[in-house]
Amino acid sequence: MVRDGPRPLAFYLLAGIFALYVLFLYGPTLTILALSFQGPQGGLTFPMNGVSTHWFSRLWAGLGVIDIWAAFRRSFLLGLVVMALTVTLAFFAGLAFRKGFRGQGLLFYTAVASLIVPSIVVSLGIGLEFRLIDDALKALAAATGWGVLQDHGTVMGLFTSALGAHLTWTLPFGLLIMFAVFNRFNRAYEEAARDLGADGPRTLLHVVIPIILPSLVGVALFGFTLSWDELARTSQAIGGRNTLPLELQGLTTTVTTPEIYALGTVTTGVSLVVIALAFGSYLGLQRRRARRALLPGA
Repeated sequence: MVRDGPRPLAFYLLAGIFALYVLFLYGPTLTILALSFQGPQGGLTFPMNGVSTHWFSRLWAGLGVIDIWAAFRRSFLLGLVVMALTVTLAFFAGLAFRKGFRGQGLLFYTAVASLIVPSIVVSLGIGLEFRLIDDALKALAAATGWGVLQDHGTVMGLFTSALGAHLTWTLPFGLLIMFAVFNRFNRAYEEAARDLGADGPRTLLHVVIPIILPSLVGVALFGFTLSWDELARTSQAIGGRNTLPLELQGLTTTVTTPEIYALGTVTTGVSLVVIALAFGSYLGLQRRRARRALLPGA
């Protein structure tokens, strides 16, 4: 529809407010991106002193006593595990809630309750829980003398307490997405597959999953990105080795050069790459589906 005449004043007012909102939202990221490319004599504020990749080279060489790349690997691996578990658990939970079962309402509200509980409280609770487990194991070792328990340190760690803390954040989002997907899923496709002789697993593998695959990609994206930059829920539940966000928080009080900006640019770049891969996968699935629809007899 082509609009005749000038736009009303309200349009430009709302457009200006939206532009300011976008600037407020992305301005800090763009500022860090620009300052990370300063020259060797650059500081932490504008004006910039030259343009180079000097601080990325310094970052690659390491940041003093902190092994930043080890923290990077820990966060990346944790993000992948959280992503896989979020997709798997959310998918099968969505299937279970389609059928209905006793206590499903209580289970649903319990699952999403962690979204409204302050993150630091969740972290403290998980940390306390694992410390109680450690105390119980030490008491058992003292009472029984079992050698396997004598050298016990802690059960807290990247893929125990930290993994649980991250899942309390990512899994509710995955569940809500899958519930929305299955609520509008046309069961006629499954009935048609069964009429053609497909059993339950084949129907799931060849009919249900291909149809909802773009949504699963979205859940995977949520799982990884939410885990990648999670700070508060990790702080009290990580154990002895920090993730990248925790190391980054610590560096803000010790690093006084644009190296910290270079690290921020790298971490933001990882998030953008993951988003681009997810979006590319979605477009690829859509194109594949469109090509199949054009095939004879499809």
